[in-house]
Amino acid sequence: MTQGWLEGRTALVTGGATGMGRAISESLSGAGARVAIGSLAKGANLNSAAYAHLPDDDEIGKAVAAIKAQGGDARAFPLDLRDEQSVDAFHQATVEALGPVDILINAAGVSAQALITDDDSDGVWQTVLDINLNGPYRTIRRCFPGMIERGWGRIVNIASTAANVGHERNAAYCASKHGLLGLMRCVALEGAPHGVTCNAINPGSVGTGMMKRGSEIRASLGQGGDWEENFGLTAQAMPQGRLITVEEIAATALFLCRDEARGITMEDIDIAGGALW
Repeated sequence: MTQGWLEGRTALVTGGATGMGRAISESLSGAGARVAIGSLAKGANLNSAAYAHLPDDDEIGKAVAAIKAQGGDARAFPLDLRDEQSVDAFHQATVEALGPVDILINAAGVSAQALITDDDSDGVWQTVLDINLNGPYRTIRRCFPGMIERGWGRIVNIASTAANVGHERNAAYCASKHGLLGLMRCVALEGAPHGVTCNAINPGSVGTGMMKRGSEIRASLGQGGDWEENFGLTAQAMPQGRLITVEEIAATALFLCRDEARGITMEDIDIAGGALW
């Protein structure tokens, strides 16, 4: 693939400082795109049992520095997907610093492990749905009109294998990811006449900080010893006997941004090594 084929393009990546989002940010920059990274910082209150790997200032700085060290142009801005004003400010700051958004990657998300009957079930539901589903809706609402006007755009939502199955203790997470696929399909149809594609990637178990946190919670519930043992058991249970890497997710997201991928829209693509969950 030709280097620099995204020269002149601007990408907005939510959750771009860690895990899959960071790998995608670096891949887009490597192809020539200017990249805006949006992150909810460590210490933010999620107001429920929902969890995510939230980066501190040092981790956010390192994500930007890694791109700049490769000769890329990257900026980091605060982002709380639950807050309309925060999403507005992030989008405006991106446009002012890097130009109109051509590529939107919705990689930010939270997870939760709670029974529907738990005392905190309502709080978990509201937090997970607001970040995982309402958040991408809010970023798409800001970026989509400009893409349509300019006749080119790429939107990639990081969903999950949970978007197509159910699992106990994951009602909010599964519902949010099911909803994200529905949103993706509608955006794809609205964008199709205007050169804008919208797709979803459904990762299976990926070796990220959020997965580590999930293993810690499962271990606390008596599932698989300590978190390291639980982490290892998850990998062993995969049909390929391994976790998916962030680089695999990034490579697929990058391909979906190519001109040659313009015929791929309204698709949800599993990258799970054969796993259903």
